[in-house]
Amino acid sequence: MTADAAAKTLPLTQLDAINLAKVLTILLLIVYAFIWGISDWRQVLYLALHITYCVWWLLEQWLFPTRRQQIFQEPTTWGSLIGALLVVGGLYSLPGYFAFTNPHPLSLWVAAIAVPLYTLGSLVNATADVQKLTAKQQGAGLVQDGAWRIAQNINYLGDLMRYLSFSIVAGALWAYLLPVGILLLYIPRILAKETRMQEKYPDYAAYRDQTKRLLPGLW
Repeated sequence: MTADAAAKTLPLTQLDAINLAKVLTILLLIVYAFIWGISDWRQVLYLALHITYCVWWLLEQWLFPTRRQQIFQEPTTWGSLIGALLVVGGLYSLPGYFAFTNPHPLSLWVAAIAVPLYTLGSLVNATADVQKLTAKQQGAGLVQDGAWRIAQNINYLGDLMRYLSFSIVAGALWAYLLPVGILLLYIPRILAKETRMQEKYPDYAAYRDQTKRLLPGLW
């Protein structure tokens, strides 16, 4: 594909590209199951957690159409579509690959850590998103109460907890490339958002001084 073709704008938004990538993730996980089979609860648990997350991502946009209109609405190109399919679709399924190729049985202690981490992360992420959406619909300014008093980017923290749970279930060191990669992706977003918030909300400085950016008590 030439540079001009890769830069051609498609009748899709970046959110549409991400949604297609989420569907690709589901398909890849199913393919892994067919290729390597299900030999232990590790694979069962991984499929349940990761596919449930992808389905919720898609279902959330149907339940809250206003939120769909607020995120990733920039037009996409062939280059960004292929990038989304490779990264969000392919790389995000990396822990799934390791879960299906891991020959060791899943420890109950591992499951006892991963399932609450996934559940809490999902609740934190969904609660924060719905709270902010509701507040914005009611004409609120800077949202800094409820879940958002825990951290300035509490939704990102919930997302990272969820992806960390996938790596824990996978049980391979290389599987942690996913949450580390997502963290590295989030850091410049957080810093850029901080600049925008300072310009938009006069009360942001006080909120920033009272809460951490991402990790309560650390950063």
